[in-house]
Amino acid sequence: MGETEKRIETHRIRCLSKLKMFLLAITCAYVSKTLSGSYMNSMLTQIERQFNIPTSLVGFINGSFEIGNLLLIIFVSYFGTKLHRPIMIGVGCVVMGLGCFLQSLPHFLMDRYEYESTVSVSGNLSSNSFLCMENRTQSFKPTEDPSECVKEVKSLMWVYVLVGNIIRGIGETPIMPLGISYIEDFAKSENSPLYIGFIETGAIIGPLIGLSLASFCANVYVDTGSVNTDDLTITPTDTRWVGAWWFGFLVCAGVNVLTAIPFFVLPKTLPKEGLEDIAETVKNDKEEKQSEVRKKRVGITKDFLPFMKSLLCNPVYMLFILISVLQFNAFVNMISFMPKYLEQHYGKSASDAIFLIGIYNLPPICIGYIVGGLIMKKFKITVIQAAHIGCWLSLIEYLLYFLCFLMICDNSSVAGITTSYERVPQDLHVENVILADCNMDCNCPTKIWDPVCGNDGLSYMSACLAGCETSSGTGINMVFQNCSCIQTPGNSSAVLGLCDKGQDCSMMLQYFLILSVVSSFIYSLSAIPGYMVLLRCIKPEEKSLGVGLHAFCTRVLAGIPAPIYFGALVDSTCLHWGTLKCGESGACRIYDSTNFRYIYLGLPAALRGSSYIPAFLILIILRKHRLPEENASSETMLEAKFTGKENEGKETDQNSKVLNDDELKTKL
Repeated sequence: MGETEKRIETHRIRCLSKLKMFLLAITCAYVSKTLSGSYMNSMLTQIERQFNIPTSLVGFINGSFEIGNLLLIIFVSYFGTKLHRPIMIGVGCVVMGLGCFLQSLPHFLMDRYEYESTVSVSGNLSSNSFLCMENRTQSFKPTEDPSECVKEVKSLMWVYVLVGNIIRGIGETPIMPLGISYIEDFAKSENSPLYIGFIETGAIIGPLIGLSLASFCANVYVDTGSVNTDDLTITPTDTRWVGAWWFGFLVCAGVNVLTAIPFFVLPKTLPKEGLEDIAETVKNDKEEKQSEVRKKRVGITKDFLPFMKSLLCNPVYMLFILISVLQFNAFVNMISFMPKYLEQHYGKSASDAIFLIGIYNLPPICIGYIVGGLIMKKFKITVIQAAHIGCWLSLIEYLLYFLCFLMICDNSSVAGITTSYERVPQDLHVENVILADCNMDCNCPTKIWDPVCGNDGLSYMSACLAGCETSSGTGINMVFQNCSCIQTPGNSSAVLGLCDKGQDCSMMLQYFLILSVVSSFIYSLSAIPGYMVLLRCIKPEEKSLGVGLHAFCTRVLAGIPAPIYFGALVDSTCLHWGTLKCGESGACRIYDSTNFRYIYLGLPAALRGSSYIPAFLILIILRKHRLPEENASSETMLEAKFTGKENEGKETDQNSKVLNDDELKTKL
């Protein structure tokens, strides 16, 4: 007898360790996929400047990940459960690595990055030709030589980034639906929320590493090693600066390939966690094999349409999808363009903006996921209670969100764009008056963006437009003197770069970040209960397809279109576009901060506000269908109610006093 018990215990420990091994592996896969995704989102402004493309096109490149995901998500979600799920996840990780490598290729195939500048070392200009000099010919006219313009074809290299992102999306497809369904199938139902909480924590650790990597890369010049950085006339805070975006993609490629290895040694199926009796385990395994054989004989697609019909007729499930689409539209926009918002509105560099996002937002989200999972496990929250927790916590966070509208900074004061040379604010919606009496005779370029900050606290588009006549120093330490447009007592001077936004703006940024900490924690608390509503309102055999269809809808209706239309709206707030060699428009150099703020904060607020209508409908439906004798087994009854098994659900409820939750799921 002792020998038998020992054998059973050894078998149980072995099965338990395999489930824990899968949990660790899938968490690492979440880390790698979110590492790549967060890095890509953080590098959008660098890619925009590298290829001199508008924000709307950058949004399309970002949304291309969802296009790749969309190509396979439903079929992987359905057929994946009938194949070897761990191996499919491993193959997906390898494909993601290939996509990341492809995204880095343009750097090795194109020439060195050249930014527009009147004082560029590579400009072949005489020592003082960029200063205010009367009665001279225009030295800054963009070239019209066809042989030079042909080089601009390099801007099409962004197609490599686009295709690489699509491939990365294809590789990511099996990880979420197959990983979650594997955990749901073989873990105890009361442990499932905690396990998913750990997985979602991995989905936060990944972005934390990704943002740290992005912050480092954004602070390193794109062509470092091949150019002398001491000769650069720009700093990381300049809107023409491009960081080493390509390096991070190589790191992501390596990490994705490494995380694939454990999945190739994991089994296709496991015994249900908590089964003590080895005989029961063997019996379940035999029944599973027999069921699989029967399915193969009848045909693998026989129940696909019935499953789809069942899901589409499930009111709670369909309303949850509507909520997700609206919320995803809001959050995709906020996450994708948050670095740009911090750069433009608060005057931070891309590196600092990315670092601040990682430090202030990700830790509270990580803690919120774990706490939410522990609450679900400890108190054995039912689906109705989970729906209420998710809805009301999300609503509290939404109301706090409106405080962001109070944390504002003024537009950067740039003479000829946001203000006149006499410091009178200009109407931003009329044609800018770049020239003034003080620089009319300087014959300056009016399109080239090479800003300087005068000692009067006002920024100018270039040293020439500031009326500066002499200069000293080299590189970023260059100082301009005798500037006729700078109205200060004594010697007027200017230095390279825009003027700082000031101490008041720095304080507003601190308030904004503190509010984001509180909001992130509250919202993440509601994430796990909300996800449990999705998982528990559908049949067990439909979970994988249900999760996949949910992901499909959010990608089609949010992940793909949101960055494109939001990028186009951001482009509409641009005040000055960069200029390429042949005179064509490049990336935007400065935005109208006020309108940018209204779009960045206002549109997500409207989208999220509308999502609470279907959320309240879900609460009403759940309350209406709740039975009087509902107890800890209410999840089962609701599952039966919304999946057409009312009689079976009632029978289950009557026996709930003697059956635990695992037995209820088996009965269903």
